[in-house]
Amino acid sequence: MQCKTKKIVMKVPMNCQKCQQKAFKIVAEADGMASVSFLGLGEERDIVVVIGQGVDACNLAKSLRKKFKTAEIITVADV
Repeated sequence: MQCKTKKIVMKVPMNCQKCQQKAFKIVAEADGMASVSFLGLGEERDIVVVIGQGVDACNLAKSLRKKFKTAEIITVADV
C-alpha cells in the first residue's frame, strides 16, 4: 500500500524567528516530511505548510503543542 502525498496547513503562534526555528526543527523530524514553509507577514508567520508522504497530522500537531501550547490543524488535503 502506497501512502499519498499530503499537504497539511496548521496555525501555530510564533512570535519571533527563534520560535520559527523551533517549529521547523519539530516539523523536520516528522516521518515522511518532504517540505515545510511558513506563511504570513513579516515576523508574524504563524501558518505552517507541510508537504510529505505519510505525514500524520495529529501526531505533528501533538508535537507542536508540547512546545507552543496550541497548534490548530486548518486543512489536510491530498496532493
